[in-house]
Amino acid sequence: ATIGAVGAAIAAWPFLASWRPSAKARALGSSVQFDMTRLQPGEQATVVWRGRPIWILRRTQAMLERLAHDHWREQLRDPDSAIETQQPAYAQNATRSLRPEYFVAVALCTHLGCVPTFRPEAGSDGLGEDWMGGYFCPCHGSKFDLAGRVTKNVPAPTNLVIPPHRYLRGDRLEIGVDHA
Repeated sequence: ATIGAVGAAIAAWPFLASWRPSAKARALGSSVQFDMTRLQPGEQATVVWRGRPIWILRRTQAMLERLAHDHWREQLRDPDSAIETQQPAYAQNATRSLRPEYFVAVALCTHLGCVPTFRPEAGSDGLGEDWMGGYFCPCHGSKFDLAGRVTKNVPAPTNLVIPPHRYLRGDRLEIGVDHA
């Protein structure tokens, strides 16, 4: 009976092991880390997490000041980020971030999933004199500010999505794990 049980266990092992996710599947679900010291003020990097592009923007002081303009807030569909499913609770603030200097967002337009272009300069490239800088989706004309908040009268229905993230040891960002 003991030999039969051991034989059955050995025979079943490949079958049971096949139920475990592959290395590729584990990588798609795992977190991603990024060294924040690589970014200079005004620079943006893109990493991939769960098959989606994630933007990491190091905002300048001028960018942060533009986010606070009352005139600009009037042009936003959801200036206070009231739709809770668009960001974790710790990012439901004026900068939609854990640290105002850094912005982390899923780089997909909430209209049809296109990738908007980064247009950080105010009044740039025919986007209007009232453009305060941010992201522009050339496919259908949606505009998002430097905190990923969508403007009124564009096809995108909601703000850009903020993924779960946290900071490790002050200089490392981990995407995919909620801030504790």
